[in-house]
Amino acid sequence: MSTLVIIAHPDISNSTVNKKWRDALSEDESLVTVHELYPEYPHGKIDIEKEQKLIEAHEHIIFQYPLYWYSSPPLMKQYLDEVFTRGWAYGSNGHALQGKNIGLAISIGSVAEAYTQEGNVKFTIDELVSPMIATTRFVSANYIGVHKLYSAFTITPSQLEENTQDYLNFIKTLNTK
Repeated sequence: MSTLVIIAHPDISNSTVNKKWRDALSEDESLVTVHELYPEYPHGKIDIEKEQKLIEAHEHIIFQYPLYWYSSPPLMKQYLDEVFTRGWAYGSNGHALQGKNIGLAISIGSVAEAYTQEGNVKFTIDELVSPMIATTRFVSANYIGVHKLYSAFTITPSQLEENTQDYLNFIKTLNTK
């Protein structure tokens, strides 16, 4: 099975986590197709037909991004608004995503404890990504979960390496389904 990882990071060259994840994924081109939105569309003009064909060519889609004001970066939202069109992704003739597996890979700056009912954010990551989960279900795709990394701003190299291996294993598991 084929996996497409769509990365939306507005400054990946200065990223620690998303750059490490991207580089690890890129080492094995048989594992995934890595597609970065910000370098591809620096002026925000998305090639909708190209993006739809890319998605159609893959069974599994992972949206990778840093948590950005408790959501995704702006180009990720624009991507969904423009690419997941009526008649293609949903509606009477829109079944392009039906049965596909869609998941998330998110880096989070703060500690895990902040993302609990008792923490200072008061919401879990699953609650914060509920619009992505709802979108997946709306287009008749299967939501397969989220790979996450907390404490991105203070992560140690060994913790990052371990989490990156967990992410690669998450992807490898998809490719065996």
